[in-house]
Amino acid sequence: MAHQEWADKDYYRDLGVSDSASADEIKKAYRKIAREDHPDKKPGDTAAEERFKKASEAYSVIGDKDKRKEYDELKRLIASGGFGMPGGMNGGFSPGGGGFGGFGTGRGAGSSGFSASFGDGGFTMSDLFGDVFGAAGTGFGGNFGGATAAGSRPGGAKRRNRGADVETEITLEFREATKGVTVPIRLTSPSPCSSCHGSGAKSGSSPQDCGKCHGEGIVNENRGAFGFSRPCSDCAGKGSIINDPCSDCSGDGRVNRARTISVRVPAGVVDGQKVRLAGQGAAGERGKPAGDLFVTVHVKEDKVFSRSGDDLKLTVPVSFSELVLGGAVTVPTLDSKVRVRIPQGTADGTTLRVRGRGVHKRNGASGDLLVTVKVEVPKNLDEGAMSALRKYSEEEKRSGFDPRANWEGK
Repeated sequence: MAHQEWADKDYYRDLGVSDSASADEIKKAYRKIAREDHPDKKPGDTAAEERFKKASEAYSVIGDKDKRKEYDELKRLIASGGFGMPGGMNGGFSPGGGGFGGFGTGRGAGSSGFSASFGDGGFTMSDLFGDVFGAAGTGFGGNFGGATAAGSRPGGAKRRNRGADVETEITLEFREATKGVTVPIRLTSPSPCSSCHGSGAKSGSSPQDCGKCHGEGIVNENRGAFGFSRPCSDCAGKGSIINDPCSDCSGDGRVNRARTISVRVPAGVVDGQKVRLAGQGAAGERGKPAGDLFVTVHVKEDKVFSRSGDDLKLTVPVSFSELVLGGAVTVPTLDSKVRVRIPQGTADGTTLRVRGRGVHKRNGASGDLLVTVKVEVPKNLDEGAMSALRKYSEEEKRSGFDPRANWEGK
């Protein structure tokens, strides 16, 4: 998502956390909403679906350490008026035409200003402040005694016209997520035009480097104490000029197209984790590199297994006699079944460990299988079994066994 789209969002509110929430609190809040409002849980509930979409978008930003830092800084600048936006407007901004009037050179409104008009190139706030947030775009800085203030772009730095990142979601069964799976997904996004092969120029012709910016896409100029880098007005910042544009894509080099992509989800992925496919996002203009595809994975709960890191957990019902006398039970794993030995005199609720039968790790090792035994009390016994049980109870008392001998409530 482009940074300028963050300005109107309150991602902390969408997740129901404060802006000082820890990473774990943010993750827990997102998982709670995902469990309660996922479309698979509430099919047809549009309100729940909207809450889920907002939470997913919020988590994709503030759930990422670097993006959260950028988002917080953007909101801080907006609140302080540092962008010349609502909350501290000093002068005006007209996308694509007006430019900034009286934009403050200091941190807030009221600083000594200057007037800059950037023509009709049509660039966004993220173009102007691109260097602040790591995005390509126009920069500015003040030259004081020969030094350029932070934020200015060095001369000759070519603008990056990389395509936009694309985000989508998939839902996997628990066992698919733990073992890894390849999933086909269907996307509709900007793709290279097949007629001009992404160049934007009509077949038989090709784009020409812009003579004004020499293919850089930006021009540099000094105005008094300030040095500016702005989009080239001749080529609109693209670095090239097309005299005979392709009729299918109108010179953009891209058309919206549905496509199917196979996503390899690695073994051990957890709910909410993102899988990145480099270069599988939206195509860039005129053959520029594509953005990345980010796939958020949602994992369904399993009826038998749960996870603790790379360990698999399950609970197996056993009889009282199996715990007293000892024995063995057969339990499932991700691949097959194994026999687990129950030592004589095992207490109810004991967890037994089977090494190497948990979730497979990327380094080739595996977690463990944790098997918790839980006594299942019989409800219907025939007279023979009841008689034997009464006899056992008498022998148990005669032996001196008292289950509440060390109980503090006795």
